[in-house]
Formats: sequence, C-alpha cells, structure tokens
Amino acid sequence: MLYLQLFWTFLKIGTFTLGGGYAMIPLVEREVVDNRKWISRDEFLSMLALAQSAPGIIAVNTAIFVGYAIRGWRGVLFTVLGAVLPSFVIILLIAAVFTRYKNMPEVGAVMKGIRPAVVALIVSPLYRMAKTAGMIPKIEKKQTETSDTKAETSESETKTAGKPKTEWWRLLLLLIPVSVALLVWLCDISPVYIIILTIIAALAITYFNNLRKHATLKH
Repeated sequence: MLYLQLFWTFLKIGTFTLGGGYAMIPLVEREVVDNRKWISRDEFLSMLALAQSAPGIIAVNTAIFVGYAIRGWRGVLFTVLGAVLPSFVIILLIAAVFTRYKNMPEVGAVMKGIRPAVVALIVSPLYRMAKTAGMIPKIEKKQTETSDTKAETSESETKTAGKPKTEWWRLLLLLIPVSVALLVWLCDISPVYIIILTIIAALAITYFNNLRKHATLKH
C-alpha cells in the first residue's frame, strides 16, 4: 500500500510541476514532509543538498533520495517511475503537436504567463533552505508577559550579559552563496569545482573540530 502511495504522490507532483526540477521541490516538500510526514524537514533539506550536488536531473535525484529513505530500492523504483512517467507522456504529446502550433499567439501568451509562477516556485525552496541554515533570523511572536515570564527574561538577560553578539555569522553565511553565484556567473567557474571545494572544506572543519574536542577532553 505504501508503494502505491509513493507512486501516486510522485505521479501527482510530476503531472502538475511546471518549470523543471527546481519547481518540483516545494511540491515534494509539502507532500512528503508536511502532509505525509514520511521524513523530517531537516532530513529532506539534507537530501536536497545531496540531490543538487549529485550529477543528473534534480527531480530524479530528489525522487531517488526520498524513495530510498522511505522504502529502500523498491521505494526508489516507485518514486522515480511516478516522477518521470508524466513528463515522458506529456513531452511525447507536446513534441507531436507543439511544432505545429508553436507560432500561435495564444501559445506564446500561455508560456509568458507560466514564467513568473515558475520563478516563484524556484525561489520558495531557496528561501526555506536559507532560513533552515540560519541565514535569515526567525521572527518570534510577542507574548504577554506574566510574572513568571518576566523572571525568566531577567534571568536570561543576566546570564547573557557581557557576552558578545554573534550575529556576524549570519552575514558570513549570506556572503558564501552570493560569492559562489558571482564566481559562477562572472568568472565562468564550473559548479563542480565549487562543490568539491565545499566538501573538502566541510571535511577539514569537521576534522579540526574533532581534534579540538579531543584536546579539550584530555585537559
């Protein structure tokens, strides 16, 4: 039963996704994380980062990672088949018909109307990833203060008094993707080299952090 649910979920996503693999991401997140609750949001974002780094189509890569996380290789079979089948059938029909009607003004108007929605679908997962990574500060709702909350607030302020603010790291996190985008755009650097560099940097940071923890434990 779960395999049919996986197939049907990705079949719906593949059918109603316009604008490529990036436009598919918010639909997958809503179905898999919010509605079905098959995986957590942090796990989904980690798999999304891997899907973007791996070679191949991001829509298929995402379907592979999600299917494997839920039901192993059998899950991969059903998620990939559901994600790819609508595109295959629709593109086959369009290829047979579109060449005949592509110069019609109605067709051009439809394509122009779809583009803004596609841009919004691509920006949405980028914003969520930036928020999860801590690049965007969370807006906390104001609560009515009671005597208990006032005591807790004064206590926390006392504990944090004299500590330096660490908001500068948000600027650093924002600077990294902007710098990478400029390098790819202006310097024509292949994203492959940037991915390899980030992997090496992450491994190096993890290694030195572990060394520092071991040194602290010894002392």
